[in-house]
Order: sequence, then structure tokens, then C-alpha cells
Amino acid sequence: MSNQLQWDGPETGPIFVFAHGAGAGMDHEFMQNVSKGLAQQGIRVLRFNFPYMVRRMEEGTKRPPDRAPKLLDAFTDIIETQCSGPVVIGGKSMGGRMASWLGEHEQVAGIACLGFPFHPPGKPEKFKGDHLATVAKPCLILQGERDTFGKQEEFADFIFSPHVRYQFIPDGDHGFKPRKRSGYTEEGNIKQVVDALSLFIREVYNEY
Repeated sequence: MSNQLQWDGPETGPIFVFAHGAGAGMDHEFMQNVSKGLAQQGIRVLRFNFPYMVRRMEEGTKRPPDRAPKLLDAFTDIIETQCSGPVVIGGKSMGGRMASWLGEHEQVAGIACLGFPFHPPGKPEKFKGDHLATVAKPCLILQGERDTFGKQEEFADFIFSPHVRYQFIPDGDHGFKPRKRSGYTEEGNIKQVVDALSLFIREVYNEY
């Protein structure tokens, strides 16, 4: 597998450009499971590593993410060089936050955020979601009910554009993993994520 790009799913399927989170690259188990699940539902998924992650893998160092402008440039470059038409873009945590800033790009038809990092755990005053009040493209946020980067009960205080919809994954943490005593399973929660994401991607393409 390339350090940079990985396609999954049928070549004729609607395209979803899927960005990784801050700490783990495109080959992380979560990224693979969601990509393979979408591919099985006919979605064409493009995963990629941000440049800092490529360097981290090459050097074997714990390199921190680049600043947002550099990440956004890399994301934009992937869209423009790898995709010729409209795409839905999204990502896990940081990757989803970066996607949510690219709604004005002419190729972007929709945005999907998996575990949006509204604030660092325990620091709600450091809010990073103000721009979601002005998103002008269809946007789906899938959030674990217990996500410490933005729990379900906090959403009542968040301001969203009419184009933003959200769905909570039962008892899920930031990676959608539930507690054993909840009766839910990680596998079941990932399936919920895949099903909701697949439906959203198809809706966006049908309406574009």
C-alpha cells in the first residue's frame, strides 16, 4: 500500500475523499474498516496521508500535525489532482474539521465529519466549531454520545447552519467505541457510521 494514497470500492461509485485524524494515518484500523464498509456499499473511497504523516512514517518520529493552512493545501491538492468531478469529502476528527473548512471549493458537493473535535477534552472554552454556523454545503456530523471532544448534551449549545445535520452513535467515544455494559458493540457502531455515511454520500450525489 502506498504511503500516500489508497482507493477502495468500484471505479464508477460516488467518490468520498477520506482524511485521517491527527494521531494515526490512513492505514489505521478505523480508517480501513470505514473505507472497506463504504466500498462494500458501492462507494469509491480515496484515503490519503497528510504530508506530516508521510514524514512521520518515513522518519519513524512522532511528528505533530502541520498547521491548518498546510493541511488544507494538501487536502485541496488531493481533490484537484485525483478527482475530476464533484466529491464528498470528510474525515476522522482533525480530518473532518479540515474538510469542514473546504465547503467553498467548487468540486466539494458535501462534507462528512466523523467525531468532530469541537474542543480539546475538558476544555469547552477552546471551541473550534464556530464556522459550522455558516457552512453552505450539505454537512453530516457523526458523533459518539460520549465523545469527550463534544458530547451529545453539549450540542444544544452549538450553533449550526441549516445545512448541517448530526447523528449520535450510541454510547460511542471519540472512536465510536461503546462501553461493554452498554449492550452496544464497536462493530455495530462502525456499521451505523458506514450506513449513515453511505446514505448521506448518495443523497448528496443525487441532489448535486
